[in-house]
Amino acid sequence: MNTELDRDAVKMFGFKVWTYKMGEQVSLMIYLGDHLGLYKTMAGRGIVTSHQIADAAELHERFVREWLLGQAAAGLIERHDDGRFELTEVQAAVLADEQDSISFAVGAFRGGVETTVLEKIADSFRTGIGVTYQEQGPNAAAGLARMTGPWSRLALTSTVLPALDGVVAKLDAGASVVDVGCGGGVMLTTLAQAFPNSQCIGYDPSETAINIARSRAADMGLNNCEFVVAGGEDLPASSGYDLVITFDCMHDMAFPNRTASAIRNAIASDGTWLLKDIRSTGDFKRDSRNPLLAMFYGFSVASCLQSAMSEPGGAGLGTLGLHAGAAQALTETAGFGRFITHDLDDAANLYYEVRV
Repeated sequence: MNTELDRDAVKMFGFKVWTYKMGEQVSLMIYLGDHLGLYKTMAGRGIVTSHQIADAAELHERFVREWLLGQAAAGLIERHDDGRFELTEVQAAVLADEQDSISFAVGAFRGGVETTVLEKIADSFRTGIGVTYQEQGPNAAAGLARMTGPWSRLALTSTVLPALDGVVAKLDAGASVVDVGCGGGVMLTTLAQAFPNSQCIGYDPSETAINIARSRAADMGLNNCEFVVAGGEDLPASSGYDLVITFDCMHDMAFPNRTASAIRNAIASDGTWLLKDIRSTGDFKRDSRNPLLAMFYGFSVASCLQSAMSEPGGAGLGTLGLHAGAAQALTETAGFGRFITHDLDDAANLYYEVRV
């Protein structure tokens, strides 16, 4: 081993490594801020003291003060010279406003991974068999629903569906819709509420996710959507679906080709398959321009690739595996002839309009 190491280079590399540890700790603090309602408590209150925040949130001031100082150190809230704190409107849009802000991001923070799940993930490296979403625990389904919720609620009906040829008119008139890999049902319930004449059904193999979806639909008082514990390959043939939706799920499937074939057999001759997946090129050098690339690979190893390798012989696409070229090849092999890419100003995803 070379003993003549550049001390400055070692120091800088060590700093890089420790910044990731800092990220781990800050991530936990973000989770706590969300879980304890601290961000929502601060939103719209202006410049306040730690005592005022603690009283409003009904929490112990000393712990709240330490959390506030850490958040200020991370640049996530403002600390003023007089020792008071503020969550600005910009910060609130990302950290607090889950209902109306398309930029809300806190739903992605889950407080870490349970030790039992971590051991299963580690074991997948030894066996080559990954962990299903159901086995990843309730946090996976609930967290995914919150992470994708704001965009689904706010952009689906205003931006995504209007980009598709003739789809909104069909939905207004009354269409048959299936959401494959519906997860917690955020997207499908949004669609069912916006288009009451349409009949909507969600498929997902995770019983945990389906239970969340059913509760959401019940809370919203919807009677035009239902949810089934099943995979995409279980779609009944000749169903004549006018719209099939797969959002951020095809790359998670062990056998996406089976689901693509099932969709082809279940869709109407003039139906539309709306396929949403992660924005990537399939070329690591080009994808490296994305400053969040390491996070996507982390998601993949911890979750997406786990699901995609959960059966022997699984395709193992992972988070970044279904780029536009791969998606088009998948749909063409299944028997679809039209493939249109829509870039809808979604930083993380592209949308593909697929037709027979």
